[in-house]
Amino acid sequence: MNIQRKKSFKILKQLKNPWVISSCLILSILLIQACQPIEMRQNYKDVNTLMHEAKNMSVSPYLKAHLKNGDVLIFDGPWSVDTVQVMVKGEAMCYDFNRKFLGRNEVSVNIDKVAIFETNSIDRPEKGRITALSILAGLDVALGIVCVTNPKACFGSCPTFYVNENDNFHFADAEGFSNAISPSMEYFDIDAIQKHKISGKEFSLTMKNEALETHCVNNVKLLAYPTERNERVYQAPNNQFYLSDKVYELKKAESSEGDITDLIASEDRKERFSLADEKNLSSKEEIYLSFEKDADDEDLGLFLNFRQTLMTTYFIYSAMGYMGDEVGDIFAKLERDGQAHKMLKGGLKKELGNLDVYVWDENESIWVLQDGFYETGPIAPNRQVLPLSTNCSGKEVKVKLVLNKGLWRIDQVALARLNKEVKPFELNPSFVSSEGKENNQAKLDVLNPERHLISMPGNQFEFTFEMPEENQEYELFLYSKGYYLEWMRSQWLAEKNLLKLRQMLENPKRYLKAEAKAYKEYEQTMEHEFWNSKVETKTYSYYE
Repeated sequence: MNIQRKKSFKILKQLKNPWVISSCLILSILLIQACQPIEMRQNYKDVNTLMHEAKNMSVSPYLKAHLKNGDVLIFDGPWSVDTVQVMVKGEAMCYDFNRKFLGRNEVSVNIDKVAIFETNSIDRPEKGRITALSILAGLDVALGIVCVTNPKACFGSCPTFYVNENDNFHFADAEGFSNAISPSMEYFDIDAIQKHKISGKEFSLTMKNEALETHCVNNVKLLAYPTERNERVYQAPNNQFYLSDKVYELKKAESSEGDITDLIASEDRKERFSLADEKNLSSKEEIYLSFEKDADDEDLGLFLNFRQTLMTTYFIYSAMGYMGDEVGDIFAKLERDGQAHKMLKGGLKKELGNLDVYVWDENESIWVLQDGFYETGPIAPNRQVLPLSTNCSGKEVKVKLVLNKGLWRIDQVALARLNKEVKPFELNPSFVSSEGKENNQAKLDVLNPERHLISMPGNQFEFTFEMPEENQEYELFLYSKGYYLEWMRSQWLAEKNLLKLRQMLENPKRYLKAEAKAYKEYEQTMEHEFWNSKVETKTYSYYE
């Protein structure tokens, strides 16, 4: 430790009042002028702290490049992007893998060598891949967007899709790739968007970005299957599709609160849900269902219309808060380290569990596990069918659902006769528009597997698909592929707690017990805060 740092630590030890310490930090920040080099360059953590202080976020623009080899470059003065050579150029503070200061140098770095960017600037729209790799920090301060009462309940989503965008404020028709929170976690998602009769030859969907997030959409397709009047096509959790011509309605449903048959017998947006356990967020509950069917029907599937509560949203925002000013470093590690990626995909998700389905075997007098439903996201309902593997002879079918308390909302349960597996045909968008105008570049981006359509907060895109036949009923599904990057909210930075983050990832069972009390304080007000903090005004557009 050098002499200057020893003096700094000695002074801080003498300042026992935390408000005095905060005042000193704020005073230091106010002395920093826009585009000037940040002081204390040699200590990476000190630089990080100064850059992420709320007062400084909207004053001094910076771009931090986390390289795939573990090094970090901090551009705190003018930088530029060479879109031809795909390079970022400028004077940068350079740190190696161990965060040893290597000096301030003129550098040119190929974007292919960057795992994640981090910046607080949207004043200079950077074209190309830099936008698709950037975590934007503290821009709620600069844009005046706040969610003070409950920062962990601010509206957040992956892309939301609407058949009729004014249909319902509290629902979307589909919600794309909810788990893809970084580039390496990109995946495709398929959502049922119901049966529609297409009078003409075109069908349109509106995609919105209603949160402080950057959405990077690799592909959007419409999956369609022509049906007769009494036919339906259902999607299974493994993305197989089944044709059905008969649905048996729920006869009876019981849970801890008693008879809930009327609540979940039909799709009416009156959902059954429970509150979380105040002592353990991984506590389970059971729902018992019974159906009457034709005795000779044996190829059956349990149909469920469901979505999540805001519990998962709370965990995602908590994790971002625990990362604090090290969010870029952690996401860069996520991109580089296969183990960290694997841990994030497991952990809490595994502990919370699926919405498991059991069927009563009358011959063996036991409940037999079939499989489970799982779809992340609180906005769009999921309509899926789970084929039942247990032989359901006779007229009565008994089903048990085992699910995490406080995690799931159920709108409808039914029993479907599955006739055969089918394959919907795929349609690419024939026309893409935004701001009421044709957007050919957005269309090219979403059709090119090597590119991404970039959607920023408040952006809307309309996708139009040309159907093969007019006046035909189709069962429709939306295919979307991509990932998104959360914008780091200023309120989250104060919640930095790397020990809690580690516990969340490595010991989720203990974390869910320890966090129960804190979550219960949010649970009662989260729903109101969430839906009333949508981003509905365009704040920035990539395609301008």
